[in-house]
Amino acid sequence: MRVVIAPDKFKGSLSAPDVAKHLATGLQAGFGKGIEATRIPVADGGEGTIDAAIGSGFTRRTTTVTGPLGEPVKADFAVRDQEAVIEMAAASGLALLPDGPTSQTAKTATSIGTGELIRAALDLGCRKIILGVGGSANTDAGAGVLQGLGAVFLDKNGNELPGGGAALAEIDSIDFSNFDVRVEATEFVLASDVDNPLLGASGAPAIFGPQKGATRSDVAELDAAASHFVDVLAAATGQHAKFAAKAEGAGAAGGVGYIAIAALKAERRPGIDVVLEFTELEERLKGADLVITGEGSLDEQSLLGKTPMGVSRAAQRNGVPVIAVCGRSTLSREQLTDAGFHTVHALTDLEKDVQKCIAEAGPLLEQLGKHIGVYLAERTENKEYLNV
Repeated sequence: MRVVIAPDKFKGSLSAPDVAKHLATGLQAGFGKGIEATRIPVADGGEGTIDAAIGSGFTRRTTTVTGPLGEPVKADFAVRDQEAVIEMAAASGLALLPDGPTSQTAKTATSIGTGELIRAALDLGCRKIILGVGGSANTDAGAGVLQGLGAVFLDKNGNELPGGGAALAEIDSIDFSNFDVRVEATEFVLASDVDNPLLGASGAPAIFGPQKGATRSDVAELDAAASHFVDVLAAATGQHAKFAAKAEGAGAAGGVGYIAIAALKAERRPGIDVVLEFTELEERLKGADLVITGEGSLDEQSLLGKTPMGVSRAAQRNGVPVIAVCGRSTLSREQLTDAGFHTVHALTDLEKDVQKCIAEAGPLLEQLGKHIGVYLAERTENKEYLNV
């Protein structure tokens, strides 16, 4: 019996590698000898993407970059040959704000560190860079990425501007003389499911700014500043910079999606598709008898392209049955069946107290894994387990 375990993280509880490890331990305890558990931690392009890369043969690298408020932070990225995976939250994430998001941080948080991570990957010879976005603290239209790559923003008096979205209101010109020319020879992939444009009622400041501490007046200020930045960038690089502001995904990660499209010429792809590609999941599914996937909460959001759905589709294409394991599920039996899951096992089936499920997710996952292992052992011959 060969089982592929391909879960996402259980947010606030366990990383994807830890989820896979606990499930594998339980499976082997329940099934006994004769089961092979292949662990492939995955993600949807946001938090956990680096873990997925490391679990698929990439090497972890660490460098010091500029954090969202200008302080030095250590950030990881992953490298395999000439390919790098960058998780921008590691350099520019909300989790790096010491006191959480406020109106002030909403206006001053920068994505400079993400640009510095890109430069670190370029220094290692990488010429394909996957940029996983999500969990960002900044609403700076991605301007910080350009700064991290060597661009200098100047006001009308020739003074260099600081990072952050609010400062973009004062930008008069951009000095690209020290911009990293290696960008031109590098393929960028924007791993993002966000389809918002940069500006307007459905833009980055309006939709995501409040999550980052922006008040109503802050949103208006940041949107106007970002619009001005687009005009200045278009004057410096061409009108494509204006068209890029309206592109689907430009509003991702406080506008980092915009700079990825406008300046890095990135191809935008669904995060789960990118991760499943570099983990080579479909190739590794061949010969498997069963796939186990899951995430902390299996809900309506999961059906919109999150990790479990991506894994389920890959399993179905390869004729491999798939079951889901989660902390809790709010989906109906019909929704789960339509999503391709034969069965779903939730930690709340074992422990009704959600807080205990979060605190004791590891041991509970081993219990679920053991239950699945016993069940598989009983039905190895005729595979009736698929009908439950």
